Amino acid sequence: MSSSETATRLPPAPPSLGSIMRSYVHLTGGFWRGGTARSAWVLTISCAILIGLNIGVQVGINEWNRYFFDALDKKDSVIVFKAIGFFVVLLLASTAVAIAGVVARMRMQVSWRQWLTMRLTGQWLSEQRFYRLNVSAPEVDAPEFRIAEDARVATEPVIDFGFGIVSALLMAMVFFSVLWTSGGSASIGGYVIPGFMVFAAIGYSVIMTGSMLKLGRPLIDRIERKNSAEAKLRQDLARLRENAESIAMVRGENEEISGIKSHLETVARSWRAVITQLAAMTFLTNTNGVAAPVVPLLLMAPGYLNGTITLGGVMQTAAAFVQVQVALNWLVDNYARIAEWSASASRVSGLWNALSDLDASVGEKAKESITVGQSEDGRIHMRSLSVAQHDGRAMIEEADTIIEAGEKVLLIGESGTGKSTLVRAVAGLWPWGSGQILLPRDARISFLPQTAYMPSGTLRQVLEYPSTGTSVEDSVLKAAMTRCGLKRFINRLDDVEPWDKALSGGEKQRLAFARLLAQNPDIVILDEATSALDGNSQDSMMELFRDELAHCTLISVAHRPELAEYHTRTLMLIRDQSGVTMAAQEEEKKGNRLSRLLRRSMRPRPSPDWSAPVSR
Repeated sequence: MSSSETATRLPPAPPSLGSIMRSYVHLTGGFWRGGTARSAWVLTISCAILIGLNIGVQVGINEWNRYFFDALDKKDSVIVFKAIGFFVVLLLASTAVAIAGVVARMRMQVSWRQWLTMRLTGQWLSEQRFYRLNVSAPEVDAPEFRIAEDARVATEPVIDFGFGIVSALLMAMVFFSVLWTSGGSASIGGYVIPGFMVFAAIGYSVIMTGSMLKLGRPLIDRIERKNSAEAKLRQDLARLRENAESIAMVRGENEEISGIKSHLETVARSWRAVITQLAAMTFLTNTNGVAAPVVPLLLMAPGYLNGTITLGGVMQTAAAFVQVQVALNWLVDNYARIAEWSASASRVSGLWNALSDLDASVGEKAKESITVGQSEDGRIHMRSLSVAQHDGRAMIEEADTIIEAGEKVLLIGESGTGKSTLVRAVAGLWPWGSGQILLPRDARISFLPQTAYMPSGTLRQVLEYPSTGTSVEDSVLKAAMTRCGLKRFINRLDDVEPWDKALSGGEKQRLAFARLLAQNPDIVILDEATSALDGNSQDSMMELFRDELAHCTLISVAHRPELAEYHTRTLMLIRDQSGVTMAAQEEEKKGNRLSRLLRRSMRPRPSPDWSAPVSR
């Protein structure tokens, strides 16, 4: 399938609303339990009280309609002025209740969103799920957008929905009684129908709500497709920004423009589908907005003309009819927001389910997985270790070895034999496979990939990352930077810069080695961590493991043969007909090693003052 076809293919239809609701309630209902239960229930009860007060004010305004318009009909100026005074009181009460309602709802929205975002973030970032999700479930697009934006859309409207639904039900109950008493009866074909305005209101609402359900049914699916297309476009634009240099070097702008254009066409097509649906729904909501206040006046006009009902009664009944319609047609007015919420709730639930499935696939329910335990003898043990792809395909079969404390081991093999995957398994990042990895108890492990990660913040924070709360002394940081050829940055320890952009690839790799010196770990895993360094810089960094970091156990993945001299043992991954196996390589010829030692001895080497103690 071509990249263009892949880009324009739309995602499958979302799950049913019932399935979404079950997953959503299971995920978000914890806000009303646990540590946040007290504040959540206080806010919920406050909203309920404010709903009751709002209905009381609305009933008062409805009674005011009869009082005021009857006074107008009788041309009683005294009562008219009294009615104006009553209206001012009702207006102030309505405003106060409305303000309190907005504050209570928004505080609840913020608190709930904060709780849900932290729950999703904690689940995503703990136990390397954010890494494993990229490997095993790439179809779960843009998890960061789901956490930041979809979590907001999945929580904020629900408070409004709850407030609106409860208000609508109570409002309908109260104003049905008003319609029954103030609307009078009607005679149709000789049959007298008491409280006929109640039946008229119900019939009108059934027609409007049924029409909205029919017109709006496809909207949820279309919004979900639109959100997925938008997320894909953002993901590709972010990828383009992250790989800007590589794309510019090969003059790939035209190909990227073509890809972005294809994605943008998908976004536009999905938006057009949403717009078409919203246009049909807007026709209905606009018709309802215009007709709802007029229909009761038309129905009550005969009674007013024949004198069976006063003008005040007409206006009270019309106002009650509108309130009932607002209540019963709540779905008509909010269907588009419900569809938007449903799409976001589906994406948030989908992320949570994908994270849970990761645990199921490698946790207690899994038939086999790599287990990482503790060794009591200070050595690293690999016992019957088999490494597989996330889909179960075998990569490395039955690896058995022991790495002594302080030993320096080089892992080599042709591309595709699984060297990087094996060291990720040792680092605890790769659970797919079987067998055991035993690491020394309480050992501190540092993993240096080919592209060193530079967190945002000061250079000091970069060197201390991931900080455990104990800062490293300045003398240690400066000595580490000097030793690693970064002396020119010493006076910028507290500067805030986008260090990922400000440093070259070689500087970032040397900064990663400086981080090792500052943190002084027990086990170091290198995965092509010197690939951006020239020969002299590489030698200088690797000599750390003979001098300052001699106590560290080192496991390296590298393609450069000259790195072998910095290791005490070489393990080779060999591919044959039965798969990939691990074996010790024969010792390097002494002549080759001697030539490298001579070359290294002729190279000038910095000799910083390391009298300051190294923080452990």
